[in-house]
This record gives sequence, structure tokens and C-alpha cells, in this order.
Amino acid sequence: MRVLVVEDEQVLADAVAVGLRRESMAVDVVYDGDAALEHTSVNDYDVIVLDRDLPGTHGDDVCASLVARSYPGRILMLTAAGELSDKVEGLTLGADDYLAKPFAFAELIARVRALGRRAAPPLPPVLRRSGITLDPANHTVQRDGHDVALTPKEFAVLEVLMRAGGTVVSAEGLLEKAWDENADPFTNVVRVTVMTLRKKLGEPPVIHTVPGAGYRI
Repeated sequence: MRVLVVEDEQVLADAVAVGLRRESMAVDVVYDGDAALEHTSVNDYDVIVLDRDLPGTHGDDVCASLVARSYPGRILMLTAAGELSDKVEGLTLGADDYLAKPFAFAELIARVRALGRRAAPPLPPVLRRSGITLDPANHTVQRDGHDVALTPKEFAVLEVLMRAGGTVVSAEGLLEKAWDENADPFTNVVRVTVMTLRKKLGEPPVIHTVPGAGYRI
């Protein structure tokens, strides 16, 4: 996930960036609205953490500009004002979520991850492993040259497993990356989806269960 942090309080901005990077996110930091518009004109971010009260171009105007040009990244607006009217106003401008200062960093992480799962991703390269070819851009899958028809969720699970490069992905990891934040963590949907995916990919099996750990290809 690639994140742009736009915050004029440099200590806070840098602290947020460090924390997000510890969560394996790629983070750029700018300290004013003009720089935010410049960065978003040349980079595709999954999530933009946008302070509302910015020098230069105001955060409201940055948000409105991004919405007007249908920027694909999701916007998490930060503000020192926590009143309901301020939240409504921020969301009305087109922000996807709103977080009042001071905030708990764990909540910020959770909200960024939730927005990142809904962001439109850049077109990745074709993935190949164990005779499987997965093209995320065209949403196609082949095994040994033969087309395999998958549901969107099966496709998402297969993509996560292939991106793992042979390492184990836990059921919780699959649930987090292939389902949205409303998914029930106690459901058996991951196990069922992996089972149907195995059947569609055919013999010999390429998705292996690692007892107590998860799944890998």
C-alpha cells in the first residue's frame, strides 16, 4: 500500500509516517496543500491522510480538487475539530473517512488499512507460479495454458497467495487482504473459498495447507 501523509505539524507527520512504514506501507510525506496537489498529480496513492487545516492550499480545497478529477486514492481527513458538524462537512467535501485529533495510532492504522482495501490499485504485472498465470489487469487466470473461471473472491485469494511468493499466508491474512473490514473473523469463508479454488485449479493440487499456519502455493 502506498500512502501520502499531508500534515503541517512536521513532528506529527513524521511520526505517522514512521508508524505506517512499520506496518509495511510505502509512505511519502508533505507539509502543505500545494505539495499535496503536486505529489498527487504524478503519483497514484492508495490512501491520502489529509490534514484539514493546511498552509498554502487548504485541506478542504485539496480534497475537493482530488474528488473533482476522480483521483483513485481514498482520503482520510484529519482535523483538530471533533464536532459532528465538522465531520459531516469533511465527508460532504468528498473525504472517505474522518479522524479527529488527538487520535490513537492503532485507530489510524485500522482506518488506513480499511481504506486501502477499497482503493483502486495500480495495474500490477502478470503473476506466474506453479503453472498458474494470473493477470490482475485483465482479471484472467490460466493453468497450464487453460482458462480457469473464478469468482471475484476466489480470484482475490489466489492473487494474495501468488503474491506471497511461496510463503505461508494465514487465514487471518487472507481475510484481511481479500475481504473488507466488515468480514466476520470467526467465519469459515476463507476455508470454503480455498476449497472451491483448489477444485477449480484442478490436479495436482497447487494450494497446500500448512497445519496451524495457513496456506501457500
